[in-house]
Amino acid sequence: MEQPFVIKLPAAQSSRPAAPQSDIAEIREMFREINHRYMVYQPPAYYSALKRAMDVTISMTFILLVMSWVYPIVALLIKLTSRGPVFFIQKRTGYKGVEFDCFKFRTMYVNADADTKQATSNDKRITTVGKFLRLTHLDETPQFFNVLLGDMSIVGPRPHMLYHTRYYSQIIPYYNLRHEAVPGMTGMAQIKGYIGEINAERELRKRVQWDVYYLKNRSVWLDITIVFTTFAQVIGKGLSGLLKKD
Repeated sequence: MEQPFVIKLPAAQSSRPAAPQSDIAEIREMFREINHRYMVYQPPAYYSALKRAMDVTISMTFILLVMSWVYPIVALLIKLTSRGPVFFIQKRTGYKGVEFDCFKFRTMYVNADADTKQATSNDKRITTVGKFLRLTHLDETPQFFNVLLGDMSIVGPRPHMLYHTRYYSQIIPYYNLRHEAVPGMTGMAQIKGYIGEINAERELRKRVQWDVYYLKNRSVWLDITIVFTTFAQVIGKGLSGLLKKD
């Protein structure tokens, strides 16, 4: 089984004890070190072109064959069961830290905490239709438009809301390395089980480690593997959830 990529820094060689560093200073130093080592690696020149071709092909196919009839049904259900827009559009952190509008079907009642408070299990803000959309991951399907626009890729580190980016970049080592790749609808961390609500800092550290692993090992074959693994997991999770309701 793959292991997340972790940098172990060499012990400093000095004849006198080093001056104590604050936690933030230590994190910044580790970030500089891992960033330096990471930048030595670059994927093959053809990788970006093939990845983009795969993104456009998959997103266009899904939009034409699935979204063309799913969208009217989902939009009607959302409008009939709660007030507010069909889409929830949120600013998220993209490639090289550039902000972009991330599209989702709205799964919550309109609320003031949508951009700062992450959804939790049994969240009262989630609508009845929203629970189904989240269970089946249909709420994420409008992000195929983000992929077509080039703001996202099918595979890459999941984009976080701006509030989380500002907060976690200060306390999680190597966090900003996630932005060295175009964010994805799914990624290495997601197929390893790190998906949805962030319950603890340690869990987010694991996500970041798997994101860095992806950056160090990305290839067309790895992307294809992640796509098919995600598809199998979504189908399995959806069927399991529906069976539990029965």
